Amino acid sequence: MGHVTSADGTRIAYSTTGSGPALIVVDGALCYREFGPAAQLAEALAPHFTVYTYDRRGRGESGSTGPYAVAREVEDIAALIGAAGGRAHLFGMSSGGALVAEAVHRGVAARRFAVYESPMIVDGTRDPLPADFRERTSRAVADGRPGDAVKMFMKFVGTPGLFVALMRFLPMWKKLKAVAHTLPNDLAVVGDLQRGVAPAADRWSGATAPGLVIAGGKSPEWLRNAQSLLASALPDGELKVLDGQTHMVKADVTAPVLVDFLNR
Repeated sequence: MGHVTSADGTRIAYSTTGSGPALIVVDGALCYREFGPAAQLAEALAPHFTVYTYDRRGRGESGSTGPYAVAREVEDIAALIGAAGGRAHLFGMSSGGALVAEAVHRGVAARRFAVYESPMIVDGTRDPLPADFRERTSRAVADGRPGDAVKMFMKFVGTPGLFVALMRFLPMWKKLKAVAHTLPNDLAVVGDLQRGVAPAADRWSGATAPGLVIAGGKSPEWLRNAQSLLASALPDGELKVLDGQTHMVKADVTAPVLVDFLNR
């Protein structure tokens, strides 16, 4: 395990595995090195890349310096790229994918980048994010109700109600509550992209590195539509649909697609 110091002095914890070109994996909401899909994906990619997994600020062993701004998370990625030698591939999952696209748009030194299902709502195929949702989530955290924040988020993203009700009895519940305070951060990353309207045509005009946007073939229409829009909006983007996959994509399905694209 190592640490890098971001531009605002925040220490960001990371791990590496494998060998080859550097690839930084960016987690989505509520995930960090000890919880989520990144570790399994890193293992699958290790024969091809030096894979960097890290705890996004405020999670796991990484620090947090307030107030939060998306720009600070972009600086965290830039610091990791510096530790990786000055240039790296990037892959982000869910809100981590939205963050990767934003970081490349803002000029981090990405060789190539890939996004799996950035959770944007860009048309009328589902209800948009309520205007006060981030505020209500922040209030729940501030009031000492991290479990309520997690439940609100899970319900909004479509987790079945029965599972939401049963989560507090599962081992994962403690880990989810431990990072509930970072949910408003993810909502800041994607908030303006979940209004139910297409973003401006030049929204990612600065993301000139080759980019791959991946969607699950069994994911809902609104999510697949969003990936199609993102791929078409990137200056050098392409779309890949993985048959039979959902938002909870399997590492052994994603890894070969990333190897093929990043090694071109």
